[in-house]
Amino acid sequence: MAGLYLHIPFCKQACHYCNFHFATSLQQKPELLEVMHLELVGRAPDWQHESIETIYFGGGTPSLLDPPELGSLLQTIRQQYALAPHAEITLEANPDDMHEEKILGWKELGINRLSLGIQSFAQDDLTWMNRAHDADQAKQAIKQAIKHFSNLTADLIYGTPGLTDAQWIQNIQTLIDLGIPHISAYALTVEPKTPLEKQIRLKQKHETNPDQQARQFLILVDTLTQAGFEHYEISNFAKPGFRSRHNSSYWKGVAYLGIGPSAHSYQPPVRSWQVANNRQYIEQIRNQIWIHESETLTWAQQLNESVMIALRTMEGLSRTLIPPAVQEKWKPLIQRYETAGWLVMEADRIRLTNAGKLQADGIAAALFVEEGDQIN
Repeated sequence: MAGLYLHIPFCKQACHYCNFHFATSLQQKPELLEVMHLELVGRAPDWQHESIETIYFGGGTPSLLDPPELGSLLQTIRQQYALAPHAEITLEANPDDMHEEKILGWKELGINRLSLGIQSFAQDDLTWMNRAHDADQAKQAIKQAIKHFSNLTADLIYGTPGLTDAQWIQNIQTLIDLGIPHISAYALTVEPKTPLEKQIRLKQKHETNPDQQARQFLILVDTLTQAGFEHYEISNFAKPGFRSRHNSSYWKGVAYLGIGPSAHSYQPPVRSWQVANNRQYIEQIRNQIWIHESETLTWAQQLNESVMIALRTMEGLSRTLIPPAVQEKWKPLIQRYETAGWLVMEADRIRLTNAGKLQADGIAAALFVEEGDQIN
């Protein structure tokens, strides 16, 4: 099994916090979509042995594409790849792009899951982020989408300097009340070379507050678990049966193919990626350069990634994957984190507590192995 990701690198405007690859001009859209078809065809021979279980249109803003443009890409996929009969096909969509005719068009194409970029229902927060939609559009988009799609997810962002705990609770409760079965929520991060990073550096905006972010994360966990959601990954919550199959495949180390500028692919143990520049991407694909760069992960790199990802999930890290010598080396750290209340040891698993999830990156980094730790 494998996943297929298509990066659509266009947005109406730049959200101040975003460091993904995108362009706000649509001038190159026809040419770029043309070469994405070429890439799909050119890379298909290396993926003929894989059943494509999930397709994900991400970006950027894939909902900027017209249904015929999306349909053409899906047609090429169906012609060139072994698409599983009940594949999950997700489209990221922004509220300002959504109306009933377009939503029905997506459904007719076979898209069966929508990922809505809501981020907040507080208008001041949306303005601060430089989002293209307003709070009323966000609510109307959900109401329209839920009439035609049962499998929906919505994104929220917490920890913005002006977001009060009361507003944060209201954001979460609004999604619960509207019947969204999957919610992804992310702490605001200040990425290098973004407008937000520059604004903070120039004292035009306040810095983020780690205590506020930790508090709002715990509010998120408590509110959603009490509402019947599974906290199945640090940033992801789902009603039973509504986990993201595509994202879950990343966390399980499943192979995936990335199409489009800046997209990454993974065929264990090789990771590869495309150039994050639309013009260079177009030129390389026209010259049948299917991979911009690649790396072969070492044993230690693969294990470290598995540790980092598994600790983020509800199931935790299986100790059966870890060599005995490594587990022995971990013992003092594990005891320290248990005493701190950050993790629990079960028969064959290590799981983080809610308090431990606030320290997930640091705990994972402390457990990373080196090449010399490998014991056959």
